[in-house]
Amino acid sequence: MGKISNTQYFRFNLDAEIRVKDILDAVYDAMEEKGYNPINQIVGYIMSGDPTYITSHKNARSMIMKVERDELVEELLKDYIRHKA
Repeated sequence: MGKISNTQYFRFNLDAEIRVKDILDAVYDAMEEKGYNPINQIVGYIMSGDPTYITSHKNARSMIMKVERDELVEELLKDYIRHKA
């Protein structure tokens, strides 16, 4: 363990960013294939934490549950900001 006076650095893992984006893409596609509105369903999941908002089609439910909901929001917000500029 380092000294308490040392500054800790947070290094963002780019692989994690890609993984979250890939999971969102896969979940979105699975929801659309099943005829659901992916935006409404993903928002429902993020707001409530209830995985039943996400279809189990193509393993979408288990994939999205591997990512923390705050990570999903972070990825969506970053993508929004990137495309707004």
